Amino acid sequence: MTHYARTIKESRTITDLEAKLTEEQIKNIKAPKLVKDLVEQVAFEARKSEYVDSKSGVSARLTISALENLISTAERRMLINGEEETTVRISDFIGVIPSITGKVELVYEGEQEGTATVAQILIGKAIRKQFEEYFPSPDKIKKSQQKNPYTEITQWFSQNNLDLLNNISDKEYRKLLGTVTNLDAVIKKLHPQLPENEYYLMMEFLLHGLAEYSLISKQRVEFGMQFKDMISTMFSQQKDDDEDYNFNEEDFQN
Repeated sequence: MTHYARTIKESRTITDLEAKLTEEQIKNIKAPKLVKDLVEQVAFEARKSEYVDSKSGVSARLTISALENLISTAERRMLINGEEETTVRISDFIGVIPSITGKVELVYEGEQEGTATVAQILIGKAIRKQFEEYFPSPDKIKKSQQKNPYTEITQWFSQNNLDLLNNISDKEYRKLLGTVTNLDAVIKKLHPQLPENEYYLMMEFLLHGLAEYSLISKQRVEFGMQFKDMISTMFSQQKDDDEDYNFNEEDFQN
């Protein structure tokens, strides 16, 4: 019961009790319910993943380690920028990857994908699962033909890219998220009572969620993440594939 909780709420309670955090971390690093639920969701996704060996199991040890690393990642960023306090970001989940790779056993298919790739897949699935707890599902919007609240956001990315680097200051983080058209309006409409520190976290979460539903593109870049238009990304990948093919064909002929 303590290692395999039945619900996200029960699992989060266990993790909160067992995670070893310093008084300074508890005081200076804000970890809203959203990020804690994502930590727990990662474990739930791992338990049903085709890449993870179900016989070895995925216990609460993963989420305890993950929360500790998540807080430490945010703390490191805070210290780099000389800030006195901060709030955990979705981008801080890069620090959770070692907790996942060190606590799960992979089957052959998972080993072929690579441990870091499987960890990122699990985080992505957790984001997609939790997305519907906070925002309307893009899939359900398509089926019901109701007005899409994400249209202006996705249209903005048809002309712009957004690079969110891992260690940027809170001020720069908020400034960058504020440039995306209608992103703040969606949050204000759906979550009008959010405190300021969670407001920008929810904006970033919305972008990651839209990427998981393939409405925009999300790509890992050096020291961060880049969000851009999905169609342009597909054309870029196709061009790269064509160039690789032409090079290999010429090389073969030579």
